Amino acid sequence: MAEAFGLLLPHLDERQRRLVLGAAARVRGHGGIRRVAGAAGVAESTVSRGLRELERGEEPDDRVRAAGAGRKRLRDVDRELVPTLLALVEPDQRGDPESPLRWTVKSTRVLAAELSRQGHRVGHDTVAALLKAEGFCLQGTSRTTEGSRHPDRDAQFHYINDQVKTYLADGQPVISVDTKKKETLGEYAVAGREWHRAGQPVRVRAHDFPEKGAKKAVPYGIYDIGADAGWVSVGCDGDTAAFAVATLRRWWDREGRHRYPRAARLLITADAGGSNGYRVRAWKSELAAFAHESGLEVTVCHFPPGTSKWNKIEHRLFSQISINWRGRPLTSHEVVVSTIGATRTRTGLAIHAELDSGAYPTGVTVPDDVMDRLPFTPHDWHPAWNYTLRPEPLAPPPPARPAEFGRFPAGDKLPTWLRHPSLTGLEPAAFDDLAARYRAWRAEHPPILLPGKRPDGGPGAGGRRLSAADQLIVFLLKKRWSMTNAVLSEATGLSKSRIGATIWDATPVLTALGHTASTGALTVTTAQQLAAIAGHDLASS
Repeated sequence: MAEAFGLLLPHLDERQRRLVLGAAARVRGHGGIRRVAGAAGVAESTVSRGLRELERGEEPDDRVRAAGAGRKRLRDVDRELVPTLLALVEPDQRGDPESPLRWTVKSTRVLAAELSRQGHRVGHDTVAALLKAEGFCLQGTSRTTEGSRHPDRDAQFHYINDQVKTYLADGQPVISVDTKKKETLGEYAVAGREWHRAGQPVRVRAHDFPEKGAKKAVPYGIYDIGADAGWVSVGCDGDTAAFAVATLRRWWDREGRHRYPRAARLLITADAGGSNGYRVRAWKSELAAFAHESGLEVTVCHFPPGTSKWNKIEHRLFSQISINWRGRPLTSHEVVVSTIGATRTRTGLAIHAELDSGAYPTGVTVPDDVMDRLPFTPHDWHPAWNYTLRPEPLAPPPPARPAEFGRFPAGDKLPTWLRHPSLTGLEPAAFDDLAARYRAWRAEHPPILLPGKRPDGGPGAGGRRLSAADQLIVFLLKKRWSMTNAVLSEATGLSKSRIGATIWDATPVLTALGHTASTGALTVTTAQQLAAIAGHDLASS
């Protein structure tokens, strides 16, 4: 019997062993419990329990133990365990904001140690099970908070969407452009993981500090929204407007004009900043040259500041490139080009990549006279963000005219409604008289040149300097309505730095002339409020 039990019992679970031993004891009758227990090497109580279960005649069951048997769960024994744990992982919502774990990493081992210190003896694996039961899981941060929003943010999104739909419906090309993050070339770590044999990872530098003179790769991308195709030029020099438009020119000559043989217009969606930003003069100048060469009417719609992640190229093209080169050191330009060119998706995205070894120096400026001659048409809605470059050559330069008194340009650049008497506090005749006296004083008192300053210095030196009338408008609006430079910048279109320089330059002149600006009845806080005082509709400007 002992030999039979030795062969059979190891293959049975706990309940099955009890029932087999109980059945053997029942067959042997009186004294069978002791004999079976001795032969099987178990306690007599185990045999007795099996015998009782047989006598009760219970139906076969998958349970090994009876209902309610086994050790109680810790959360049932210690009713304060779960609330204490939640107070540790959510101190701001549930527990003491001075929780000792508020500023530490909340690993399960650290949480278990703190719970044990507070009198709740628990292991880290139980802590993990409790957290999962309460709906917790390991998560990273989520990039959702955008900070301050431009008031016309959503309206600009709708405007871009309407433009894209119109162009695509007409069979015209629509592209999204941007520069991907610059990459340092060499044996540097790249985020992500690839399949390798266990214990044989790719060896890279211990530190990511770039070597002196390390080469950079500058990928500038074009995503064709209608064709779901990408083009990337990998530059070796600066990320400039000339490089951006050179990439656009290559794409159009080698792909775009063949894909859209009847195209007459091109729509570009771009970020607000970078080499293709809406304030970059070189970007508009280079685009004008491209429009003239290609014969296309080029329209650009910029996304509002701080919303670059909404640009299609970011999540349709650049994200796929990052996935494709994850965990792979970018050791040379050839590696970058090959990796980008091999990027494919299940939806059919294909990317052409090539190396652009051209030189694109930074610091190139475009003077005012060139900007004024561009075939440039701003849109009615947010003209700074939305504009069209016509396929025309530069307008001929105007005949040279000497600056007034050798100091101010002949033309005024600020909108005429800003001269309204209700804004300046001066009737037109009085304003013109003050402007004439201002110019005369300036002609008699040339500025003292500082080292490094241009001889035609002053507010907005060079071709951008303001006329006497424009300087007076800036000064009078600032002083009369106590406006901040930011509000005045929105109303005039001038930068805050130019406004500050103008106030600094005009103050001593008007003091010498004995003029004091009258004070308005209120403090103007918005450009719309300023326009309302003059009875001007700012939306129609």
